[in-house]
Amino acid sequence: MATVPVYCICRLPYDVTQFMIECDACKDWFHGSCVDVDEDDAPDIDIYHCPNCEKTHGKSTLKKKKNWSKHDTGQSTDIKAVQNGSQVFIKELRSRTFPSADDIVVKLSGSQLTMDYLEENGFNEPILVQKKDGLGMSMPAPTFYISDVENYVGPDVSVDVVDVTKQTDSEMKLKEFVDYYYSTNRKKVLNIINLEFSDTRMNSIVESPQIVRRLSWVENYWPDDALLGKPKVTKYCLICVKDSYTDFHIECGGASVWYHVLKGEKIFFLIKPTSANLSLYERWRSSSNHSEMFFADQVDKCYKCTLKQGQSLFIPSGWINAILTPVDCLAFSGHFVHNLSVEMQMRAYEIEKRLKVKTLTPFPNFETACWYVGRHLLERFKGEVSNRVGPAPYLIHGAKIINGAFRAWTKKQALLEHEDELPENMKPSQLIKDLAKEIRLSEVFLFLGGNFIVFWLQEKLILSHISFLYVHFLQHQSTDSSDEETLHIDTEAKPEVKSRNSKVKKKSGSAAGILDLLQASKQVGGIDYGTNSQPPASPSTQEAIQGMLSMANLSSSESLQQPWSNSQAKNNGQSKNNSHSSQAGKKAGRGGGGNNSKRSTKRLPKKPRKSSSIESLDYDDDQDHMDACFKDSDYGNATPDYTHQL
Repeated sequence: MATVPVYCICRLPYDVTQFMIECDACKDWFHGSCVDVDEDDAPDIDIYHCPNCEKTHGKSTLKKKKNWSKHDTGQSTDIKAVQNGSQVFIKELRSRTFPSADDIVVKLSGSQLTMDYLEENGFNEPILVQKKDGLGMSMPAPTFYISDVENYVGPDVSVDVVDVTKQTDSEMKLKEFVDYYYSTNRKKVLNIINLEFSDTRMNSIVESPQIVRRLSWVENYWPDDALLGKPKVTKYCLICVKDSYTDFHIECGGASVWYHVLKGEKIFFLIKPTSANLSLYERWRSSSNHSEMFFADQVDKCYKCTLKQGQSLFIPSGWINAILTPVDCLAFSGHFVHNLSVEMQMRAYEIEKRLKVKTLTPFPNFETACWYVGRHLLERFKGEVSNRVGPAPYLIHGAKIINGAFRAWTKKQALLEHEDELPENMKPSQLIKDLAKEIRLSEVFLFLGGNFIVFWLQEKLILSHISFLYVHFLQHQSTDSSDEETLHIDTEAKPEVKSRNSKVKKKSGSAAGILDLLQASKQVGGIDYGTNSQPPASPSTQEAIQGMLSMANLSSSESLQQPWSNSQAKNNGQSKNNSHSSQAGKKAGRGGGGNNSKRSTKRLPKKPRKSSSIESLDYDDDQDHMDACFKDSDYGNATPDYTHQL
């Protein structure tokens, strides 16, 4: 009877269910589990020597890695490319140098990171906070560790686990991962980055930073009684072992993200979301072999930021980032979408839809959140204009972006794809129409009340006519103006980088603006032109103004008595501050001798010092304003297409 062949150091017969590897010296076969070789690592081995042959032939050798240079010709070779996340990759990544994140990261104390700070400076660069004091954030005690996570969340809870070497996901019970974490022989590099725990007992001992709760759309605008529950993206627990790596990505929905390292350390590789970098990212991510290409080599600069134990990092919308864990680490994080980055969030969402790939941390029902925000902004704009405050420019710009998206999502050919994200009891066409109207009125208020005169028109009807005339003059820029120097409104400027008290620039030979409407007749507002002031607009413009006032049932004898030019104040020997005070102190009268009311003199925020690197989206053209002025009754059919490229 023939003898059954045996193999390996265990001297057992061949088993088809077990992985085996051949020794290149003795030509014997060995079970991977017996010689400590993982099946996933085998493709990277060039020459394998079993434990016995290592004594005479030396240790096994790995295949040479592919050149990481971004100038690589891309020609095919017989050498297998290095997989992002593999041990060879991690070793190379640790040895490389990157520009310091000190050039782009803003360092603040917890008490400095406030809403006023972000409204003034924007949230366009990462923010590092050295200590959690002042952040209004709750974290477990320093003695809290992985076994405590298991106790608070539950040992039998299924969790998504990332195999770092293969950059793939799998599921296991939390207790199984904890056993792996505490084992002395980790054959794989596994990490957990998607454990959202807001519906577990651990929710009570972890609280996100106060500024995040203040900004978050989900926290503030998602109704508690909505049929669709709030997206669970606010609280994540990250359990990452040494050499864990998350490849370059943009957070889903363009969300911003906060991190706090409770134990250990993390290294972030940060890339600015410029138009060029976003285009490169989309091309890289859509490539079939992107996991074999290090994306940082394709851009001009990738910054390295080390987040140590006890520190917190806030990454703005759109930033492309990768994460390396140099030592075992326990951290907490959360995602949030907000009003400061509407344009970038929408752009990232569009990229994500075009790529059609699953991301590590999806943002559920992003479009539904946008509908709730649109409804909130509508009511907010109504209230602020009625209270003579006026919304901030970044809110107006964000509302225009959102309303443009609403139009695209509700087109007949697109509705089927997007209707599942519509909230219950929402009337999309009415919301689009009403929001567009409030945006228009808010813009007029901003130009009138915020830029060059301080007065209040009591009836919105008057504002509607001024809006029409304002757009009319933008479209016929120089036909009615003979001024050599007029105040010009830059319609291409980025609203989010302008504060409420931004001043309109003077440009020689520029187009007629809304100021001409106010200069058209001395009877409008009782304006008294100084010696050095500019002449009124042409007779045709004066007639238009008079027609507007007639339609509003205001006689030409009614007076608004307001100075209209800072230059006039200067010519009268007044300082800039005195001019502002005198404007705020004037009263607007009705019927010549009626009751007067003072305009609110609420202090406006300072102009932001920094602006986004992303180009502004110019989808809301003048025709939109024209249609809105003439066709409010059927606005839903008169609005232009949402055709800009995000």
